[in-house]
Amino acid sequence: MTYCAAFGTRQPMWDLPRYKPPFYRRTWFLSVSTFFAAVAVIGGVFLLIERDRWRKKAAAFDYNKLEDMESASIIFDRNGQALGRIFIQNRDQVSADQLSPWLYKSVVAAEDNRFYQHTGVDYYGIARAAIRNYQAGRTRQGASTLTQQLARNSFPIELPSEDRGYKRKLLEIFVAKEIEHRFSKPKILELYLNRVFFGDGFYGAEAASRGYFAKHAKDLNLSEAATLAGLLKSPNKLSPWRNRKACMDQRNFVLGRMLELQQISKEEYTATMSQDLIVKNRRSVHQESYALDLVAQQVIAQYGRDAAISDGYRIYTTIDGELQRKAEKALREQLDVVERHEGFDHQTFSKYDNDFRAHQRLSGNEVEGNILPPPAYLQGAVVVLDNATGGILTLVGGRDFGHSSFNRALASRRPPGTAFKPLVYAAAFERGFGPGTILQDTVIDNRQVMIGGVTGILGEWGPERVDNKYEGSISARDALVKSKNAATVRLGMMTGLDHLMPLAKAAGIDSPLRPFPATYLGSSEVTLMEMTLANTIFPDGGTRPERTFIIRKIEDQAGNVVFQAKPGKVRVIKDTTAYEIHTCLADVLERGTADKTFTELGLKKFPLGGKTGTAYNFTDAWFLGYSSAVTCGVWAGFDKPSTIYRGAFSNEIALPVWAEVMKSTFATYRPKEFVQPKGIIKVELCSASGQLATDKCFETVENKETGEKVQRRTTFFEIATEEQAPKVGCEVHNGGANRSFVKVIPGEEWPRAALAVDVSAVQVVTLKAPTVIGFDPYNSIQSVNNAVAMSSLNGQTAPVNSSAIVTGAPAPGTAPQEIEVRRAEPVQPMQEQTLLDTTIKPPPIPPLDF
Repeated sequence: MTYCAAFGTRQPMWDLPRYKPPFYRRTWFLSVSTFFAAVAVIGGVFLLIERDRWRKKAAAFDYNKLEDMESASIIFDRNGQALGRIFIQNRDQVSADQLSPWLYKSVVAAEDNRFYQHTGVDYYGIARAAIRNYQAGRTRQGASTLTQQLARNSFPIELPSEDRGYKRKLLEIFVAKEIEHRFSKPKILELYLNRVFFGDGFYGAEAASRGYFAKHAKDLNLSEAATLAGLLKSPNKLSPWRNRKACMDQRNFVLGRMLELQQISKEEYTATMSQDLIVKNRRSVHQESYALDLVAQQVIAQYGRDAAISDGYRIYTTIDGELQRKAEKALREQLDVVERHEGFDHQTFSKYDNDFRAHQRLSGNEVEGNILPPPAYLQGAVVVLDNATGGILTLVGGRDFGHSSFNRALASRRPPGTAFKPLVYAAAFERGFGPGTILQDTVIDNRQVMIGGVTGILGEWGPERVDNKYEGSISARDALVKSKNAATVRLGMMTGLDHLMPLAKAAGIDSPLRPFPATYLGSSEVTLMEMTLANTIFPDGGTRPERTFIIRKIEDQAGNVVFQAKPGKVRVIKDTTAYEIHTCLADVLERGTADKTFTELGLKKFPLGGKTGTAYNFTDAWFLGYSSAVTCGVWAGFDKPSTIYRGAFSNEIALPVWAEVMKSTFATYRPKEFVQPKGIIKVELCSASGQLATDKCFETVENKETGEKVQRRTTFFEIATEEQAPKVGCEVHNGGANRSFVKVIPGEEWPRAALAVDVSAVQVVTLKAPTVIGFDPYNSIQSVNNAVAMSSLNGQTAPVNSSAIVTGAPAPGTAPQEIEVRRAEPVQPMQEQTLLDTTIKPPPIPPLDF
């Protein structure tokens, strides 16, 4: 019972209103709350565990990789200009103070305007991007911060961008937070700007600045910095070289964002918006050339491929970049002219280039089975060496590296032809012969040389003219200046291969030379680099650089020198010999086989020397020449030896290239006069004997105008050493120091035997048929024919090719007669069948009957 005070009565308790507790104290709510609390606790514990797990995962990353970026090794020319790079990613890593302040501001404005507020992840940005993307119905805006982008770029394997899964995204968030924990904001920006891709092969702001604007990243102005920041959205699509308008629109967008964020003033914004975008001419970052390929090969061989492409070496070469470009241009233009020459019947560069470009455009499936053959067009090579050091100033190994990377200047061994002759004469002069030595420029039996055959006579392609004539007795100087083949072979035989071959080896020719007389005319194959090095002995006083080289110095990223070239010198011949050869090679340009140098080709008359080189059958054209400062070698020919065209002399093919290259050297490598060394004297010699001239050295000649007989002195002045100079006077004109105590009888007073018959009264009988009828086992008739043919050529036009058919001098009133000159061959005995066919057969004798 319950007592009620108001009514003074007592009521039962079950009659009172029932008490209802609040909902949060009710059982169902407490149950649900307890459940969700339990779930929350469990979830919280799970999240803490997971956060700790992902943190540990992120912490396990090697964050040294952020600073350990692959940097391109840069190749510089001798003047400090960048020629090319060796890289996987074309990057130049620089410190924070080497980046323009405008670049920091523009990148933050364009990519992450809350960079300085968040701790690696911008949750506000994520929400904003989610809303905008939902409203647009597609993904239009990302929410990745600069730190997250740095994480993806630094760990591409662990955080592959193509993986769209939540696990990769979650790991990226924790890695970004770890980066923010380990590095300061300025350092994160520095790492980001050194690593990201700016399009067109440029990684990092420094490489992009130099590539697009030809300046360092620290020197970028506001417009250029905004341009680079705008490229980050879509580097390839917004390239200023591919889509200039889109690039400028994106630059202007970045400038607008900077104005909104109050990073620039209204005046700066207006002024920059009105500026035009100025970028440098496009140049492929993958510079392909024979010179750069050689540099890359040597660096990789020295330090390994991985180090060469990622350790950021600074490689300083001997290459003169401007001279290199001019040499490439000169070779290309000259060979284009040659391909248009009458009689040229080969594949042309333009035809192959069209096929090559068409092949490059084929898709993957189309390329299969459609293999483009290697080029068969006319090739060429150019080498320029620094005489003092052996540094390679220019290296052109072919007409187009893209078509063929085969370096013909270094790896192609070809016969130098008559360009080899200066070494023959140098060996002879070392042996005591001299420029005044008298040689015979007359027909020579090709069996002694065996070039172009083994019979007949040796051709005279060396003088580089089709109207060349045999001159009889000439000096060694004239034989070299006019490039006489027969005279050179005779001098070589007097000198000996046992003296020539060691000299050639010492001069730098490592290719094997065949121990046969054909080597005197350059039949042994050598490389252009070897020949160019060998020719440095003439302008350098008989010495040459110890070796050729293309890398002067290599520095690591810290600036430490890890390689330094050490040039040296090697003595090859005496300085007097070198000077004598030089004076001959200078005459080659004045009056010899390259006499168009100073006239038609317009080369200034500096102290120069050079030698043409035509190989037999016009397969190869060479020119080797020099000034006091540099030596230049040029070669032209086919990869598969073939006649360029009939009459393709080197003074028409290679000499014009040499002249153009040498013109380009004069400003930087000024030629100096060649100083005559001690030991050179001047002597007067008789051209008839090669001995000292006397007062009797005259000959009687007929004046062509008047027909009168006049006396002409037969002497000339020449340089020589004391060892080379003759010691006796001319014996031909009987005025020398060789004094005889025997009575000298004039030729017309010599006593003669009385003639039995007066020959003048006897009529000469002309033979109408061969003197031998039937078999001629001793080839007596052919021997007579050979002698007649060869003697008839003396003083006549010399054939260009070695040949068994020669045109003899015509008799008065008759046409020239072609005569076969061939080697006598043993007559084969008649075969039994022939004997049976030509022998009278008696009837068989019947058998005897016993």
